[in-house]
Amino acid sequence: MPPEGRGLLAPPEGRGGAAGGGPGPGPGPGPGSRVGWLRRAAARLTPVDRTVLGLYLLTRISLWLTAHLARWLFPAQTGAREASPVLAPFQQWDANHYLHIARDGYFPAGAGPWTSGWDNREAFFPGYPLVLRAVHTVVPDWTAAGLLISFVAGAVAVVALARIARAYLPESAAGPRTVVLFLLSPCAVFLAAGYTEALFLACALPAWLAAMRHRWALAAVLTTLGTTVRISGLFLAAAIGLLFLLTAAREREGRRSRRAAGWTLLPALPPVAYSWYLHAHTGDWMAWKHAQERGWYRTFHTPWEAWGNTWTGAFGQTQTTGYALMFQAELAAMVLGLALVAVLLYRRRWPEAVYVALSLWALGTSYWYTSIPRATLLWWPLWIGLAALSLRRPWFRTVYLCVAAPVTTLVALTFLTGRWAG
Repeated sequence: MPPEGRGLLAPPEGRGGAAGGGPGPGPGPGPGSRVGWLRRAAARLTPVDRTVLGLYLLTRISLWLTAHLARWLFPAQTGAREASPVLAPFQQWDANHYLHIARDGYFPAGAGPWTSGWDNREAFFPGYPLVLRAVHTVVPDWTAAGLLISFVAGAVAVVALARIARAYLPESAAGPRTVVLFLLSPCAVFLAAGYTEALFLACALPAWLAAMRHRWALAAVLTTLGTTVRISGLFLAAAIGLLFLLTAAREREGRRSRRAAGWTLLPALPPVAYSWYLHAHTGDWMAWKHAQERGWYRTFHTPWEAWGNTWTGAFGQTQTTGYALMFQAELAAMVLGLALVAVLLYRRRWPEAVYVALSLWALGTSYWYTSIPRATLLWWPLWIGLAALSLRRPWFRTVYLCVAAPVTTLVALTFLTGRWAG
């Protein structure tokens, strides 16, 4: 994790540096010009930002190529002489839930949890479906609209991640190194698909960056947007709230701190509003949680029960080999998450430890583990920590890339061919 010489509470370097906002906008067309807006946005990108975006584009091309080849090499039906549609590999699993919500709403034609064969769609928060519906008014194809959301949101996320890494680590290569490890992580395919990870990170990482700069109002607004997308936004709100308290205690800002404290409550509004909406339609304040329990076995179990049930799924020969392998990945991701929390606590990075620990608690107290490997994409301290290790130990980057490359490719192929990949 970040070396002790660069504390978490220290603000990042000046706006002209790699962690800052870059140079101010230069002369260009007037404020109403679309070209002028694009030029001003481009002017705020530092050379590191541009490097990171180049890496991002290269990995997107790689994933799209993988998806194209998967259509031909692994057809849905044996003996097929025609490949599936171009975008079909990305429309899998949860992407279908988001499409149905965006297209038909949560309770179409009076259907709901009381209907036989219900798909439990209320388990998914409304932020992504709302954005998907809005983009679909411009992009007619639903799958293409979802891919566009993830593509743009992912670009925002990697730039923010690089800036956060540069604020933690003194090395100039910290940002690109962190982004490379992140984009080649085993579950990176979900950043490109019509899933919520990219959109959530596009809110969460700029929110954390704003909090590091003590811009509490902006951090709260961005975190609030994140809570419309995933319940993980509340974990981020808890981490930013703790960071705020630590900062206020350290700087003794007095009245200014008390005024800013109100912003820390703002992220709770979207989950409350969503619960109210579901209650109005179902009579159940916790309908989203009960939908998760019905559809994904997310009933509460103690951590050791969840571990035992997952272990049985992984090694007890109760599942087919594909699902058993994914349960093994769940166990590995849980161990990795616990190790990360331990390192963060040792480094006294209390806010980040709270964020990851809450995520592990939420995912680790179900009947069995589900989607913990995918959740690693949201643990930005993990990728910064691995980057720090690779900068101190150059051999680690080689080992990481040699191991991650085949695993990342296999997970991508698993998802793109319609198999369960977490």
